[in-house]
Amino acid sequence: MTESPKMNSALSADLLEVGGVVTEYHGRTLVRHFGDPAAEYVAATEAAAVFDRSHRARLTVSGRSPGQMLTGLLTGRIPKTPASDGSVTSGTGTYHAVLTAKGKMISDLWAYRLGNEEKEVYLLDVPVAGLSGLREHLKRFLPPRLATVSDVSTETAAISVVGPDSMLMLGRLALGLRVDPGSLATADEGAWFCSGVPDSGSGFALDGIMVVRTEEVWPNAWTVYGPADAVRALWRALAAQGIKLSGLGVWTTLRVEAGRPVFGTDMDEKTLPPEVGVLERAIDHTKGCYTGQEVIVRIRDRGHVNKHLRLLDLGDIPAPRRGAELLASDGSGKVVGNLTSVVQSPRAHSVVALGYVRRGVSTVLLGDRSVVVDEVKD
Repeated sequence: MTESPKMNSALSADLLEVGGVVTEYHGRTLVRHFGDPAAEYVAATEAAAVFDRSHRARLTVSGRSPGQMLTGLLTGRIPKTPASDGSVTSGTGTYHAVLTAKGKMISDLWAYRLGNEEKEVYLLDVPVAGLSGLREHLKRFLPPRLATVSDVSTETAAISVVGPDSMLMLGRLALGLRVDPGSLATADEGAWFCSGVPDSGSGFALDGIMVVRTEEVWPNAWTVYGPADAVRALWRALAAQGIKLSGLGVWTTLRVEAGRPVFGTDMDEKTLPPEVGVLERAIDHTKGCYTGQEVIVRIRDRGHVNKHLRLLDLGDIPAPRRGAELLASDGSGKVVGNLTSVVQSPRAHSVVALGYVRRGVSTVLLGDRSVVVDEVKD
């Protein structure tokens, strides 16, 4: 008998039972597809598809002064206290980088404030590639008497629903029609709704889950966090409604088409935020001091970085490998960049990639093909 692959998800048994084909991703086992990636893409862009996102880590930070302590470590504005009308709680999460003193990235993450005015609790959604470094950083700089970090990844789960029908499906199945559809339709990235009051311990109400607007992929997309049993029940309900089950392959295609980098692939511990194009999303230039701020301000005011992450349409060619070199268009053979994410894009009818290109370069060569460089949306 073949041993089932070990997966880091509360949905593992369900995903494998319905034919999930697995792959390795930064030391975790994820579903790559469910047998028909083309159909998964069509569902995600024309109707709705559901993706397991439980491989990302979920940490909570609580204690006497967690917000104050996080302010000095996160580059963005700490999220405000959520509002509640008794049946629905809502708030807005914020995107951040976590930096070394030299301005290099330790990780990026999303932060959501749960709890209430009396008791602060923050949920951090962390990429698996940044988890180890972030843990060490938090252990070093967060005093336990003021802020305590708990890893709630095992007892919680996360899924994303993507597509034009995603909002209506989640509004009905996840939020029980308690949220005005207009509020969902106009929600900015990071806006979240919870069908209950988030608990001040683990960060979730036992009877409620969080539904968060995300732009990590296109088109409309929402990520759901909650207790593992609640998210598993929602996943099964979505599947029973005929929503297409989808895997990492299609997620990556939608992400690159949207021009969104991911930590561990398009950015790492050697990356400066201005290089990867997250400066406007991740940095709040009006907040107080944070680790790495001096470098970021110096680049903003008096300097520049030598390379930038760019979106490249490579045309109708066989997909090149990740890391493929980009050469100067003058025929000198000088290396001016490299590819970090490469996908076959049904949207563009060509191969699309993210890659770093030296400052000031507008056209590059990939082999003998000339490629025009586009900016990445921040």
